[in-house]
Amino acid sequence: MDIARQVQSKLLPQKFPPLATLEYAGDCLQARAVGGDYYDFLDLGAGRVGFVLADIAGKGMSAALLMANLQANLRSQYVIALDNLPQLLQSVNRLFYESTEPNNYATLFFATYDDAARRLTYVNCGHNPPVLLRRDGSIERLTGTATVLGLFEKWECSAANVQLNAGDLLVIYTDGITEAMDARNNEFGETRLLETLRTNRGLEPASLLSVLVEAVQRFSAGEQSDDLTLVVAKGR
Repeated sequence: MDIARQVQSKLLPQKFPPLATLEYAGDCLQARAVGGDYYDFLDLGAGRVGFVLADIAGKGMSAALLMANLQANLRSQYVIALDNLPQLLQSVNRLFYESTEPNNYATLFFATYDDAARRLTYVNCGHNPPVLLRRDGSIERLTGTATVLGLFEKWECSAANVQLNAGDLLVIYTDGITEAMDARNNEFGETRLLETLRTNRGLEPASLLSVLVEAVQRFSAGEQSDDLTLVVAKGR
């Protein structure tokens, strides 16, 4: 298990492709030695970066193996995202469907960010809607544009776009954040997530990410039943 943990840690991003108009950070705290959460930063060249965050159904070694399978599928063909993001995800779904058991699936959020245009083009495959806290305090949610990956052979999706301006704050997360429970089985929930964001929105992304994780861990008194995975991005 220790070897598996070391291998899986190397599957997570080791580099942060630079962007002039967006600062970002990501982290994954696994509930067990290995897990099924996955995030990635993909260098698409020409001032474009791909942001990936996925959650494999299940936990432990089986989820970790499927996570590695999904990562390999994405990394082997992610250049398609430059021209046709839905086409990339259709291919990934087909490969995931063909190489896993019928009850295996993943939720996934995949976005490409254009540094010059400050435009985020995204596909949300049954994932928790990322929250976009605008500079003026308003909230937008990047809701689903497709169903989950791996359950259906015939699968379609569409892409959506959103602008990220200076001071805007985007948080992409897995359900381990909002579904973390306290001793009375109350969930941390989106409301507490937004309150924490608003209170600490002046922090840089890496510091804000740490504050969010600490808030969840404090709420659940250190009892972690699911992986905690976050990507935080802030417009410069």
